[in-house]
Amino acid sequence: MTLELRGVSKVVEGEVHISPTNLLLEKGTMNVLLGPTLSGKTSLMRLMAGLDVPNEGRVYWEGKDVTGMRVQDRKVAMVYQQFINFPSMTVYNNIASPLRLMGKTSAEIDVAVRKSADLMQLTPMLQRKPLELSGGQQQRCALARALVKDAGLVLLDEPLANLDYKLREELRVEIPKIFEEAGSIFVYATTEPEEALLLGGNTAAMWEGQVTQFDLTPTVYRQPIDATTARVFSDPPMNFLKVSKSGTKIMFGDGQNTEATGPLANVPDGRYLAGFRPNHLEILSHTDTAMPFDTQLVVTELTGSETFVHLDHHGEKWVGLVHGVHQLELGAPLRVYLDPRHVYIFSENGDLVAPASYALAA
Repeated sequence: MTLELRGVSKVVEGEVHISPTNLLLEKGTMNVLLGPTLSGKTSLMRLMAGLDVPNEGRVYWEGKDVTGMRVQDRKVAMVYQQFINFPSMTVYNNIASPLRLMGKTSAEIDVAVRKSADLMQLTPMLQRKPLELSGGQQQRCALARALVKDAGLVLLDEPLANLDYKLREELRVEIPKIFEEAGSIFVYATTEPEEALLLGGNTAAMWEGQVTQFDLTPTVYRQPIDATTARVFSDPPMNFLKVSKSGTKIMFGDGQNTEATGPLANVPDGRYLAGFRPNHLEILSHTDTAMPFDTQLVVTELTGSETFVHLDHHGEKWVGLVHGVHQLELGAPLRVYLDPRHVYIFSENGDLVAPASYALAA
């Protein structure tokens, strides 16, 4: 069982929603579409489902060209962030509705409905109407209806965004197991890099209608092929700094330099872009090899256990994510530290030249 996109694109009123895209998704796999709002995730899912027809390219399901085939004629289930239920039906009947359309027996329907409802913690609410539920419960009802369809292709468009934190964490673990056991192709859209890492499987990083990289999720995270992918797969986005390589040294913006060891040793002399994730900036404890950078503190955000520090480094905007709650003076100078092992090197046009050494060791 495979879903293949061959050169599919979508243009609406002259605006490119999806650039020509090739993807091959296989049976029993988790495939995450990761990108910011308006990056094309929903548009790509609609092409996969058959809700839209590509302007160019073809869609193949199990080797058969299904381009233009109605979504009703495909084994597809789709759940949106905005929950969609039948308001006049009970939760039980909402979940059972696709099974009745498939001609299942009452006994088969009852077993499947109760199993799905139990997973979604809806068992006590089976006789309620959707409007008698909270927003999170309504979304769980929509998810449960997708679970019972036994669809070959399951598309979830940010389905957990309206749920509370605890339930989101539980479902992030359980949903992939369910679809893996069913042998379905699972496509999950999200704006959150952390969610992609938790879900695992494969990740397609998306930016302005393009799939910039598609590979195993850890590979895309640790070895992004370009600066755009690195930005997408980092929350807050990856920081950047212009650097140059000369001989055995990498020179940074504040006059710092470090030995070009590991992956950096084979980088040719020239000008580059150094990238590093916010969680690799340190403000107190740091390694002996860490390089200091003098910045100005612009804004702090406290999350309870961590602090986001927004920094100005000679006009460049950086963000650091540091552990603990720190009382820092806004507008004051702040020295931060960066271990060279956490630095990615990109070409000036954004292509990856050398991954961070810590990523290769992971």
